[in-house]
Amino acid sequence: MAAALSRIDPPSTPGLLALADGTLFRGRALAAEGRTCGEVVFNTAMTGYQEVVTDPSYHQQIVTLTAAHVGVVGVNPDDEEGRGPQVAGLVVRDAPRTFASWRGREDLGTYLRRAGVVAVADIDTRRLTHLLRERGAMAGCIAAGEAARDEAACVAAARAFPGLQGAALAEAVSLPEPAGWAAGSVRWLGGHVQKGRSDGTGLAGQALEDMSEGLAGHVVAFDFGVKRNILRLLVDRGLRVTVVPAATTAAQALALRPDGIFLSNGPGDPEPLQAQQAAIRELVAAGLPVFGICLGHQLLCLALGARTFKMKFGHHGANHPVRELATGRVLITSQNHGFAADPATLPPALRPTHVSLFDGSLQGVELAGRPVFSFQGHPEASPGPRELAGLFDRFAREVVAGRAARGV
Repeated sequence: MAAALSRIDPPSTPGLLALADGTLFRGRALAAEGRTCGEVVFNTAMTGYQEVVTDPSYHQQIVTLTAAHVGVVGVNPDDEEGRGPQVAGLVVRDAPRTFASWRGREDLGTYLRRAGVVAVADIDTRRLTHLLRERGAMAGCIAAGEAARDEAACVAAARAFPGLQGAALAEAVSLPEPAGWAAGSVRWLGGHVQKGRSDGTGLAGQALEDMSEGLAGHVVAFDFGVKRNILRLLVDRGLRVTVVPAATTAAQALALRPDGIFLSNGPGDPEPLQAQQAAIRELVAAGLPVFGICLGHQLLCLALGARTFKMKFGHHGANHPVRELATGRVLITSQNHGFAADPATLPPALRPTHVSLFDGSLQGVELAGRPVFSFQGHPEASPGPRELAGLFDRFAREVVAGRAARGV
């Protein structure tokens, strides 16, 4: 009889997640060794883990993924939403030691390790998610290797983390100098990469077919932590895109002769970003079309007189139902935010357009009689349905209409 084969896994390096309330979760190290702190949140998306860990909006956050298995298809350069991993740390239940995908280039652990990201696997993420849902997002410390053995030091580090309320983080993740962006969407057809062309006639999806051929316009996109797919979708609609740093003034933006202004997503509290709010007020007064997403939505609301607040545990996932008030349609959306605009503080001219069906929070606004609007969720994401891509179509039409009105 042939001898039975046995598998011997290498010894695990200890990993630890310590919350500010003293709760401890022990597991194994998945990536870099060391210790880091941040706000612990959970994301309920079942796919897209690479997009999550590279989203700049997660700066200074430790993300818990509720999906049972994370890393099964590896990682690849095309699925990055930012310049490499952006999360402060990652917590998962099970991370396979191998991956299987023709698109994969390396495993998740190696990818995070190269970027110096501390991550922990074999954590009871169901228990952790229940705790965060009841008590709200809280400060935490994630440790791997020798640092994970000192539990008291990890709890103390978690308690010392100042939190995100009052934290102005957009400039920390923004690009340092203005730069053009010309890449359109990536499509995988027959095992080959095909990319949309920057003139808007490439593979841009069905939405582009309904619009005038040869759309043209120049959009200045404020980088508060912009996701790359946002820029791709703007290019898909024939728009020339210049990305500018978060600290760009209205005068500097207007000097670029834009036909429209885009306000990106990003991390942290929008309220301390006073200079950005002042710039947005000037740009709205200039009469240009303005479109904001996530942090950009919150900043637009603040700039026009509303207030924002810190949510209990925020919205992080890819299955959030949102009602479009004008039509009553229910849209399935991707979400990633810990702050929200208070609908009770909206000035009369700023009208609600969308609300969350989870908690009734404000999801979109528009300025009466002006080509200015914003959305709290992430219409550039593809959680399955893609009906929110129409917001990009609307922005492109406003840009083209504005050019025509000016005789450009």
